[in-house]
Amino acid sequence: MRRAAELLGDAGPLASSLSRYESRPAQLQMAASVERALTEERVLLCEAGTGTGKTLAYLIPAILSGKKVVVSTATRALQEQIANRDLPLLERMGLDPRAAVMKGLSNYLCLRRFEEQRLGGLDPALRLVEDWRRTTFTGDVSELATLPEDHPVWRDVTSSSDTRLGAGCAHFDECFVTRMRREADAARLVIVNHHLFFADLALRGPHPGRVLPEYDAVIFDEAHQLEDIATDFFGVRVSSARIEVILRDLGRAVALAGEGDAAIEAARRASDAFWARLAVTADLGGGLDARVAVERDVFTGELATRWHDLDSALEGALALAESARGRLSQQKTHVAKDPRTIADALEVVARRVSALRDSLAIAIEGGPGRVTWLDAGGKSHTLSSAPVDVSALFRDLVFASVPSVVLTSATLATGAARPGDSPFSYLRSRLGLTDGSIGVEEQVIDSPFDYPKNALFYTPRDLPEPAAPDFVSAASTRIAELCALTDGGAFVLTTSLRSMRALHAALRGQLGDRALLLQGEAPKGALLERFRADGRAVLVATSSFWEGVDIPGHALRLVVLEKIPFFVPSDPIVKARSARLEEQGENPFMQLFVPAAALALKQGFGRLIRTRDDYGVVALFDDRVHKKSYGKRVLAALPPARRADELSAVKRFWAERSVV
Repeated sequence: MRRAAELLGDAGPLASSLSRYESRPAQLQMAASVERALTEERVLLCEAGTGTGKTLAYLIPAILSGKKVVVSTATRALQEQIANRDLPLLERMGLDPRAAVMKGLSNYLCLRRFEEQRLGGLDPALRLVEDWRRTTFTGDVSELATLPEDHPVWRDVTSSSDTRLGAGCAHFDECFVTRMRREADAARLVIVNHHLFFADLALRGPHPGRVLPEYDAVIFDEAHQLEDIATDFFGVRVSSARIEVILRDLGRAVALAGEGDAAIEAARRASDAFWARLAVTADLGGGLDARVAVERDVFTGELATRWHDLDSALEGALALAESARGRLSQQKTHVAKDPRTIADALEVVARRVSALRDSLAIAIEGGPGRVTWLDAGGKSHTLSSAPVDVSALFRDLVFASVPSVVLTSATLATGAARPGDSPFSYLRSRLGLTDGSIGVEEQVIDSPFDYPKNALFYTPRDLPEPAAPDFVSAASTRIAELCALTDGGAFVLTTSLRSMRALHAALRGQLGDRALLLQGEAPKGALLERFRADGRAVLVATSSFWEGVDIPGHALRLVVLEKIPFFVPSDPIVKARSARLEEQGENPFMQLFVPAAALALKQGFGRLIRTRDDYGVVALFDDRVHKKSYGKRVLAALPPARRADELSAVKRFWAERSVV
């Protein structure tokens, strides 16, 4: 069998196809470890620093293994990078990837739903979709660049687990999802994202089904996100907006069947009454972005009555859909529209109403090991219930069931909490790899980038603590001083929307003629493009910019981190996880808060150095790294950049580096 080292080495086909190619020892080291994991059927935990070339380091062994391998990424962007950049490169090297890309169902046009929408007439957006439908091979909505991915029409014409009929659909053979799944069945390498992987895993539970084909191995890239995504998929979520969408779709379907909507209006009123009472009972306070835990015992008295009223009203809506479908099958000639399309629509929406009732019951009933909470977001309320601990699910459904599993990211290790501990102890504890029953290889591969030469980590001691009233004023002044030094090119990353808005407001008028950008004032992609093109801009943003943002080159040369990104202690799921650790005799702060913050801080730091030629400053405005006992552990997880706590040292570094 060919080895990855032959292909990635200085004498391999990659070197002959690329000018100025140099093999990377770190990449070869990682590729050898992935090969062992696939051959010996074991688990590999591999932190691979930025610049390792980890994508090729796992793709080549996966292809050479001859096994059916699923590669799961955190984002569609990485999926597309693999499909559009890495796989064509491997084909030029003479490899046959036999790969297929699978995205979530909402990325594909549903022919049945599109035909249903056409019954109501073609508006301009639907006409665009109609024209594109005639030419597309994949049905991937990202192809239609003239219609934004967040346009409302996509919500009505894309596929979803709620709306698929399966083999009984009249469009099944020509369905884009069917085609995608057939390609995946025939492929040896299947590229998915974590959301799709766990959607598949959830379907293989009490009511077996599947999204992905059977596989021999899985490689998780950006594996630091696995716990949160798995928690989401093994939970349930019911929102007032979801109920309204289902009732709207039901109303449209029964209208096409010639039925009235009294039952639907009753369900809508019952929904409004339920959510209004729940918000009051849970003491949500009506605030935007509020989140509160909801205990099972609140669903008594009037709130219990409102829930039962809503469930009964949904049962009435379900009966309406089923009776309309029955009458439609007996009186097809009395309906001017396509009866098959209407009948299918009624069948799907009836199934969605039934699933909605089940989800609501699960969220309200709760159960051991679960936490339930209520979110307020804009005009919608959401009730969620999720497992507190997913480690057993990972152990049983992934590590004990899949022969070979590779987990990799630039941020997996958090350092050892105690002498002799694994640097992956936090990850192991969260994902069920602590009992020694599963063979695990661990590897930390340092970045090949020269951090001591190209990066300075600045942790000032003279700023107020982040919670102090004068912090924003002092921090904005220091940010302006740093931006004057670097001439902008800065990310200012905060841990909350409130801090983001406060710092953005305080920076106005302090940056000269440099552009001041704010997360939310434009789509994320548009903001990043403006930032790159400007070269001197300052962007203030929060959590979604701490990771997954790639700005190589001189456009980004300063990253300011407001404070250590600890979990919010009052968050219901964090609170429940803390309580679980306390029950086990552990210290939640040291076992949960500190290592998670270290990973997040490492992600924020990682925005700065993306190539060998990048250089700049990362500043952390949180003196707790100097004053608190956990500070050394947090700092130890970061890349080995030069350290400074005085502004004069930053000025010296910048003067030295700017003349290189």
